[in-house]
Formats: sequence, structure tokens, C-alpha cells
Amino acid sequence: MRKILTVVGARPQFIKAAVVSRVLRVTPGVREVLVHTGQHYDDNMSQVFFEELDIPEPDYHLGIGGGSHGQNTGRMLEAIEKVLINERPHLVLVYGDTDSTLAGALAASKLHIPVAHVEAGLRSFNRRMPEEINRVLTDHISNLLFAPTEQAVQNLLREGLPMSAIHWVGDVMYDAALYYGEKAERYSQILQRLNLPPKRYVLATVHRAENTDDPVRLRVILEALVRVHQEVPVVFPVHPRTRKRAEAYGLQGLLDKVLSLEPVGYLDMAMLEKNARLIATDSGGVQKEAFFYGVPCVTLRDETEWVELVELGWNVVYPPLDVEVVVDALLRQWEGAKASPYGEGTAGTRIATIVANGF
Repeated sequence: MRKILTVVGARPQFIKAAVVSRVLRVTPGVREVLVHTGQHYDDNMSQVFFEELDIPEPDYHLGIGGGSHGQNTGRMLEAIEKVLINERPHLVLVYGDTDSTLAGALAASKLHIPVAHVEAGLRSFNRRMPEEINRVLTDHISNLLFAPTEQAVQNLLREGLPMSAIHWVGDVMYDAALYYGEKAERYSQILQRLNLPPKRYVLATVHRAENTDDPVRLRVILEALVRVHQEVPVVFPVHPRTRKRAEAYGLQGLLDKVLSLEPVGYLDMAMLEKNARLIATDSGGVQKEAFFYGVPCVTLRDETEWVELVELGWNVVYPPLDVEVVVDALLRQWEGAKASPYGEGTAGTRIATIVANGF
């Protein structure tokens, strides 16, 4: 029996893991052990995803979250190491670029357990972002590198990583969009609850520290959203960190001037994304989901890892430094070109096949 230990902890990882775990659970000779670090510890940010995405309850819930990057990574590293010593898996599977990703990879590597990284090779080339440090370090201690795009493959090769370790598999988020987008159509009632007509609103998400922890950037984003809301409704599921910072900076009144919501479940979020006229975000995953659902996107950051979307015209990148510039971008970005840079929706099957059969 081949034992695969999967480490997740943040909202995007639950979605990615659901795609691969669904295949692993029906693969003969494989047992998956699921470890939830607790990095997202609010029920709206974690438990609801296990329920909606049909992921089994974690075998281990470490309950670690809410601290600084250093605190989280250190505590997770210690706790994951204990789980690995107890379980002795053949492979550790990590996703994305969070503190949970790096902690899982480091713990396994120090115990000489092979590591597989899903979403390998993405680069923003901004080392000030903790996510960039996490993804680069994880790639360089991983034995299997599952790249979502050809650009990601080239990034890994330029950094001297061996071709034998790199597998272009496509993007598991595309698999998820296809599978759960259809499920959302059947089960989500959020458009009816909010009385939202399809293609008549802007969807916004903001959660990255570079925006939430900078009072100037956060004010620019919120003021721009309020301005756009005067032209077309802005729907804004507010991340707990964003709400906390807005209150601390005296910006809560701006949140009250758009349709701000508590965090929503994945199926509701998919439904909001599919039916938006435009998406404004600083999330890497939401940028891609916008493309998968054929919705133009404005990325409120200094750069993006998903350069393909910028080249295709589906995504434009604007640092949130000037209200007028952001408002103009949001009111102009309405359409893009057709292409499929992220595979054909079979990434989960490819990844599961490789990790199940050894390497």
C-alpha cells in the first residue's frame, strides 16, 4: 500500500487538493492521509470547503493559524514532523505557496521523505512577497514538480532544476472550475439571495498582505470600489484580515458603501465568479477562475504569476496606488481573447497517476 500524505491549510489548497484527492481515493493500492494545518481557522474559510468539495474530514487537524509568517511556519514544521514520524508516508504532497506549503515540504525533506509540489514553477519575481519565498524554496526541495503551464516549466529549468523532476500536467484549478462550476449551478442560491442579475455586477476580493497591511493601498482599493459601485454594483466578500485592517485604519465606512459580505462558500463563490461582469482581485486563484469562466479581470497588485492571462488580454495588472487609475481600469476591462494555456481539465488525474505509481 502506497501512502500519500497531503498537507493543506488555506482556502485555495482545499480546492486544489479536492481535485487530486478525488482521484487518489479511487486508485487501488493508495491510501491518502490528509493533514489540515489550520492556517485558515474560520469555519467560513475552511470547514465549509471540506463539506462542499466532498473532501473527507482531515486525519489530522493541527489547529495552527493566526500568527505571523515565522510563528506559523515554525509551529507547523514542528507539528507536521510529528505526524510524519507517526505515519511514515512514501510521499508528501503540498500545494501552492502558503506557510503550510513550505512547512510541509521542509518537514518531509528533513526526514528524507520525497516531496511533490503541485503548482510548481510559478514566479512573480518579487521576493518581498512571502508567497514568492515559499514557492521558490518549496520547488528547490521537491522531488516532483507539477507545473501548471509551459512558462512554469521554463522558470524551473532556468533555476537549474532537473528535467526529470518536472511534469507539465496543466492546472488543477481548471479541473475544479469545470467540475464545481457545474455543481454550483445546481446548488448555489446566492444570486437569488442577493437579488443579483447575471453580468450586471463587479465581484471584488482582497486579501494579500501587500494590500491589506498598507493603509494607503487599502484606502485606494476601497475608494475605487465605492466609485465603481455608483456605476455598477460591487459585490465584495470580505476576507477576515481585510475587514480587521479596514477597521484598524478607520476605513470601515467605505466597506459599508458597497455590497460587502462575510466570506462565502466555494460553490457560492464559483457562482458569483461565473456570473460577474468583471472581477477585481489580488488573488492568484481568482485571476485564473475568472479566465476559466470567461470573465475579464483587473489584478490589484504590482505583478502577477499568471503572465499568460495578461498576454491574452483577459487580465490587466494595476498597482492600487491611485484611485482614478484603478477606477478607469475597472470601467474599461470588459473582454479578452480565447485560448487554453492551462491544459484540458485533466491535471488531477495526471498528478494522481504519477504519485500513485512512484517515480
